[in-house]
Amino acid sequence: MELDNKIYEKIEGLSDEGNELIDDDRYDEAINKFNAALDLIPQPKHDWEASTWLYASIGDAYYLKEDYKKAKEYFYNAMNCPDGVDNPFILLRLGESLFECEGFEKAKEYLLRAFMLEGYKIFRDEDKKYFNLIKGLI
Repeated sequence: MELDNKIYEKIEGLSDEGNELIDDDRYDEAINKFNAALDLIPQPKHDWEASTWLYASIGDAYYLKEDYKKAKEYFYNAMNCPDGVDNPFILLRLGESLFECEGFEKAKEYLLRAFMLEGYKIFRDEDKKYFNLIKGLI
């Protein structure tokens, strides 16, 4: 299924604004933009590809503002959308969020899956503690 072009353009515009706000460390404002874009997606939201990246963007904003519990909720939502379960970034950030919530066993699962899809390069710019959690499993 494809979204109407006008709706898709509005979603893209709001998402671009959200990304710019993230770059400026204005996470709450970015979350508002991403949520406004998500509101434009018809139900069921999990059926639409745009929901995958919007949920992931919201999750990333929460992750960056260190609200790991909220971040993990949005990354789980992103995983339930098209191609979410095989998205290395979603898997990485979900694993990192779980790690920060002290869900170390679940964190291992998602961090290992991210590694299997992307190799070490996905961990290159991340805190070493995340890779250290799984390096004995590789």
